Amino acid sequence: MRPAAAGAGIAGLVAAAAEGDRRAVARLLSLAENNPAGWPELSAALTAHAVHAGPARPAQIVGLTGPPGVGKSTTTAALARAFRDAGRRVGVLAVDPSSPVTGGALLGDRIRMTELAGDPGVFVRSLASRGQLGGLALATAQALRVLGAAGYDLLLVETVGVGQAEVDIAALADTTCLLLAPGAGDGVQAVKAGLLEVADILVVNKSDQPGADRTVADLTAMLRLGRRTPQADGPGPGVVRLAAVHGQGIDILLGRITDHYQWLVASGELGRRRLARARGEIRTLALATVRARLADPAMEAALAALAGAVVDATIDPARASERLLSAAWSPPADASTD
Repeated sequence: MRPAAAGAGIAGLVAAAAEGDRRAVARLLSLAENNPAGWPELSAALTAHAVHAGPARPAQIVGLTGPPGVGKSTTTAALARAFRDAGRRVGVLAVDPSSPVTGGALLGDRIRMTELAGDPGVFVRSLASRGQLGGLALATAQALRVLGAAGYDLLLVETVGVGQAEVDIAALADTTCLLLAPGAGDGVQAVKAGLLEVADILVVNKSDQPGADRTVADLTAMLRLGRRTPQADGPGPGVVRLAAVHGQGIDILLGRITDHYQWLVASGELGRRRLARARGEIRTLALATVRARLADPAMEAALAALAGAVVDATIDPARASERLLSAAWSPPADASTD
């Protein structure tokens, strides 16, 4: 292992991370989180390294999501230990709420995973949600690429506590595990659209508590309604009982995740999901580029002029936006309102 030089460029950091330098991994993750304008350079460096290193099996991505308080962090930590016991190198991204003061992650999820800190085959990182909707941080996709380049072949993504319509994790993960807990609502809650429709595996955590049997029964009844699953003709999600704090059911959940991944590979669904993921990542990078260009002082001046023209009704907002985008991509072009 070689230390990451203080002045190392992004390409140097990527090379160091691939050789096992955890400091380089941490610095790349910080760049991904704090500098969206640098994503194109980071993405190019990661791709160039992958081409140079030769073909490698992409990391398996498992998402864990659910409402606040269902035990996502405890389950994530238990799964990380189980996958390590199976010989996998595990990267964990835990999306936390943001500090209203600094904008950083509150680190609640990471604090619950301190027992993993001494394992060199596990890398745990908190990402601040920073007001991003959908349960993920804006930098999640780039952070996953960094961990994959660093040789972590099993990536666990724990979302911030979500509601029924925050389903971004399903577009990012190969396998999405939805965690629920007893006492979260009556049977009607179990048949509502949203997260339940995109989950590959349904997990009832805290199944040693009162009401667990009712929750399992409600979810099982919902599945019997013949709801079309994301896997189309593939296996239905099924329901796994778990008491993560005691380690009960973790082996069953790991087996379900493994079986689902094998089905994804055999059916070709994995390729389809990753193609859709690549489309989303391209779109995100394009939007980040637009935001970076519009943040230029010259563009701010052009925006101010165009806003004044909209207020004066000498130009409509749609035409003004076209002028602004044209100016952003062609700086010498006239951004006036004539």
